[in-house]
This record gives sequence, structure tokens and C-alpha cells, in this order.
Amino acid sequence: MNNIEIIASIKNHAQTVFENLTTDELVAKALERNEGRITSQGALAADTGEFTGRSPKDKFLVNDAQTVDSAWWGAVNQPFEEAKFDALLNKVMNHMEGKEIFVRHAFACADPKNRLNIQVVTESAYQNLFAKHLFLRPSAEEIATQPTEWIIVASPSFHADPAVDGTRQHNFTMVSVSRKIILIGGSGYTGEIKKGIFSVLNYILPHERNVLSMHCSANIGVNGDTALFFGLSGTGKTTLSADPNRKLIGDDEHGWSDTGVFNFEGGCYAKCVNLTEEKEPQIWHAIKHGALVENVRFFEGSDVVNYDDISVTENTRVAYPIDYIENIAVPSVGDAPKNIFFLTADAFGVLPPISKLNPGQAMYQFISGYTAKVAGTEAGVTEPQATFSSCFGQVFLPLHPTVYAKMLGEKLSASPEINVWLVNTGWSGGGYGVGSRMKLSYTRAMITAALEGKLTGEFTAHPVFGMMMPNACEGVPSELLHPRNTWADKEAYDKQCEKLAHLFNDNFKKFEDGASEEIKNAAPKVSAVG
Repeated sequence: MNNIEIIASIKNHAQTVFENLTTDELVAKALERNEGRITSQGALAADTGEFTGRSPKDKFLVNDAQTVDSAWWGAVNQPFEEAKFDALLNKVMNHMEGKEIFVRHAFACADPKNRLNIQVVTESAYQNLFAKHLFLRPSAEEIATQPTEWIIVASPSFHADPAVDGTRQHNFTMVSVSRKIILIGGSGYTGEIKKGIFSVLNYILPHERNVLSMHCSANIGVNGDTALFFGLSGTGKTTLSADPNRKLIGDDEHGWSDTGVFNFEGGCYAKCVNLTEEKEPQIWHAIKHGALVENVRFFEGSDVVNYDDISVTENTRVAYPIDYIENIAVPSVGDAPKNIFFLTADAFGVLPPISKLNPGQAMYQFISGYTAKVAGTEAGVTEPQATFSSCFGQVFLPLHPTVYAKMLGEKLSASPEINVWLVNTGWSGGGYGVGSRMKLSYTRAMITAALEGKLTGEFTAHPVFGMMMPNACEGVPSELLHPRNTWADKEAYDKQCEKLAHLFNDNFKKFEDGASEEIKNAAPKVSAVG
């Protein structure tokens, strides 16, 4: 049974099929089915049930003829047998018999040459509303004339039997590259739909189309210069890419082809925790009629959302189409990047606030994907914890990280005018608990200087990590630019630097076999400390 036949079978056995409903119709159906309520801002608020975030341990990649020798097997990509996948798919299809279902035609990738046509089948109206917002929206003519390639079937009410079905527990997300199917069961968390397709594109684009897939935001200046912003949670990726003087291409997922950069998505899925109009005005004003907020709670006796309430989860979210925010690029494409920013919140206080990377260092930092999180304080622990996520999105990589790093290196070698910057939005003058967090105004000034080509003066190499630190930047105190200078205790800085260097080197050991000498030579030189 091919994908068109699968969709047809599900439709034929459903009680009612709602196909390509409008936003208003989906909101109305969600309210009718008691899936949510309307907030004071006009958005639909829905709960995703048992799961309020992705479940990486329950994500599987079908081990088939296409993936057996190409996938990066291990904790990120757990293999699943083809026969068991087919059996599970049949079970889910049978489970959806007699139900109301929602079907949506959509596509991913704003670049027509790399477009991926999708049909999404969901049990819930709110899930379908999410798909409408997050994917790109085809016209009626495109729906009629362009065939479906991939399908997503999401059934939160279906619970697998691990002993029979081969899953870890009752919920699962399965990706079959050969069948071109994403199968989701047991979880109503919509992020599984979004990141399922992202994982697929992270396989197809590099492996089959020579396109670098990236977990980053992107914007474009008045002169047409594109900038990319990579960074893990808490590093400022969304905040720093939202620039009133630059148009947003997209906030999360992009491809870099021979012709330029393009957004994978048609919308945004932003965090809502502690949201205020003052801190995140773009997100705040996008929460209006049609938007979907997830797992939030309200001030008692009102329809006003309390964004500080994390009693359900800290991972409260809002989904909305990209045109709910102002100053966007239409279509969501740009030229090849002129500047690339790797953002890190270094709680060790070691890395410079901005530095320039050569291609080898860029590939090394890309593979490392470093940031640091402040440890919990339950037992008075304030020691920072290093976090490494390859390519700033390790959990979404079906191929080995060095595949993506090599592609990045090839693009940088082919275009030496591209600047790659490492930006530390974390601590200065000491680690967490001693130093202070870098001021946002200083970070913005440094990024603006880089974008405008003004960081062209003298640079000094960091003695351990090797990146080039500018000696001056307009609007930023010069003593901040070289991190060791900001520490009162220079010996303490050296020890902290050595510690972080060891953490980098220890993390990189698992990638050494697939890394080039250029990448290996970019590792921090611990012997240079002090």
C-alpha cells in the first residue's frame, strides 16, 4: 500500500473527514470537541496531554535499505525493524477507523527546487491547526496538481504495546525513509510533528540533494546580506535574529543550497515561559486570533494567561504563521550568508563575547555545539554544566555530525568572504555566581558591527581556543573583548579555561574518527593555558 492508498484507506474508514479546514473552522472544531478555550488575546489554548515535550528516547528510525549504511545509528537514531513498522502502521490505521479525522495538504521548504509535499492526518483539530501554521501553505491549484510525497499520521489516543510492537513504551515517533512516512502515536505534543519533518529534511537534503540543512534562524539586511544565527536554548537565537533593521527569513529551520538560504517552515513555534510584551514584543503580538498556545494556565477566574505559571511545564509554547509578525522576508529566502553567528551562553566566563573563526575552527565549533547551563540550586550547587549538541541540534540529525560539518567547511572554502563569528552571550569577569551576564546591548552592538563590516581592526588570538578576538568595537568597553582581562583573579581564569578546554576535548573524542585534520587542529590547546 503506497502513501496515497494509506490516506485513502484512513479517509474511507473514518466517521468524518475534515480536509484543509480554515483557521476559523479549526478553532471552532477544537472548541466544539473541548480541545481548548479562547484566551483574552484571542488565541486558542490547548493542552497536549500526557506529553508536553518531545520524547527523544521514543523516537525511532526504520532500519531499511536506504538507511542501513547511511544513518548515524545510536542513541539519537534508534533502529526499528521494517516488519514491525508495517505492523504498527496497520494498527494505527485500524485504530483511527470510525473517528473524526483532520487532513491537511502542506509543504516544507520555501525553495521550489527543494520543496517537499506533505499530507498530515491528525486526530485532533488543534494538531491540524498547528500543522497549518508551521508548514507552508499550498494554493488550491498546487494541492490539485502536485502529488504528495510524505505523509504524517498522528494518533495520540493510540497506545503501543511495547512487548508486541517493539517500542520502549506506549508512545512513539517513527520515521521510515523508504516508505516516506512519519508515524506518531501516544503523544499529543505537536512538536513531534514539526521535528519529525525536520529530521526527514536533515536526511534528504544533505544525503540526496547536496543541501546543508541547519537548525538556525536567519535574517536579511537592506542590502540583501543574509545572516545565520545558530544556538541552543537560552543563548539568544530568537532575540538576536529579531532585528528591526533586518527582515526575518525564519526563526528555526533552514537549508543552504547552491542558490542561497531558504526557510523550511511557514510559521513559528516560540516558547512562552515568562513571556512579556516588553521582553518579546514580536511573540507577544503574534498571540492573537488563530494562534495556538499550548499547556498554559490562566489567572484564576479569568481568560488571561499567566505566562509565569509553569505548573504543567516550563515548555509552554505558541504556534503561529510567520506573517503574524512584522518585518519578514517574502518569500522566506535569501542569498548565501555573509555572516554566520554561533551563539553560546558560556557560564564558565571563559569565551570572548565575540570572536572570528577560521573554517577549521568553524567546523569544530559546529560539531561541538557548545553552551553551558547553570546547575540547579537545591543543594546550593552553582557550578556551570557544559552542554554539547552537535550542529546545534544533535537530536535531529539522522546522519553523522561530520557530514554536516564537512558541507559547512566546503561552503566556507568556496566563499572565503563569509565571516563566521562565535558570540558568547553568557558570563564575563568570572563564571556564574562570580561574574555578570553579558549585557544584551553590548551583544547587539558587537553583532551590528560584524554585520556592518566594522570589526576590521586588529585582532588577538585566544591562547587556548585560538579564535581571533577584536581589540576594539564601537559601543563596547575594550576590556570586555578579551575575557581574561575582565577577571580580577587571572590565575582563576586560566584554571577555568583549562577546565572548559578539557570538556571540549573530551566531548570531541566521539567524533575524531570522522573528522578531518583541519577540524582536529582547531581543538583547544590545553598546554597553552597560563
